[in-house]
Amino acid sequence: MTNEQKTAARGYRVANTFVQARPLEPALYLVATPIGNLGDITLRALETLAGADVLACEDTRVTRVLLDRYGIVNRPFSYHEHNADEAGPRLIAALGEGKSVALVSDAGTPLVSDPGYRLGQMAIEAGHRVMPIPGASAPLAALVGSGMPSDAFLFAGFLPVKDKGRRDRLAELSRVPATLIFFESPHRIGASLATAADVLGPNRHAAVCRELTKTFEEFRRGTLGELAAYYGEDRVVKGEIVLLVAPPEIDDVPGAVEVDVLLRELAASMPTAKAAAEAARLTGLSRKDLYQRLLGLKGEDGAG
Repeated sequence: MTNEQKTAARGYRVANTFVQARPLEPALYLVATPIGNLGDITLRALETLAGADVLACEDTRVTRVLLDRYGIVNRPFSYHEHNADEAGPRLIAALGEGKSVALVSDAGTPLVSDPGYRLGQMAIEAGHRVMPIPGASAPLAALVGSGMPSDAFLFAGFLPVKDKGRRDRLAELSRVPATLIFFESPHRIGASLATAADVLGPNRHAAVCRELTKTFEEFRRGTLGELAAYYGEDRVVKGEIVLLVAPPEIDDVPGAVEVDVLLRELAASMPTAKAAAEAARLTGLSRKDLYQRLLGLKGEDGAG
């Protein structure tokens, strides 16, 4: 195929109508793709996938399904965590040659819990333009469908696999005044809910969002205790899961006076840095902020 033929073939098809893709300026395009329903793709994303000089993806087989659905003939290039050290520099080199590079993950928005984060960093450090092409996002889809407060939220990725790691991480986040959003695997959701109920309290509200946008989409809402009981050891769970946990009640968030008392108590028996770290674990507040606050308290106590 000649260059002219390749250029002419750059396009996408919607409802039997072929749309020619416009040329893209050199940049790294981070393209969001559907998380389940292939209809959840934007026209801008289709044009970017069809028009990019280089199309990089996690799994070429997964991306090929989407491309075939919309008649895009662009050939995907494999970029994933196992070949990132080799493939990443090749993609950066393509940007250096003035080419447009589009990056997609298997589903959803690139860089969210996937190796695309490293490529984005490399492109920025090399002085290349990085352009997001927004679209589907599992954390946001789960949030808007869960009924949880959406004025403030924290996406925390996957919880640690081991129980102690999960407990420590949940303790760190326990006082964050925002809806917590986690990814979780179906074979660990029961254990994670049980740990969350133990660490955060069984009466804290939560939602398990499963198979979002797909045929068997499910939102199961309740307290952590109720959900832990439902997803017990005998429950067989399938599909991709997003777990949301409601913010703590206002009365549960420690005030400034309570924090100062706690810091002074801890500092009486341990070094400043360790006291701040322990206070952060107990309150969910920033270790850095608590460290500075403790230094200030020591200054005030010394001045008095």
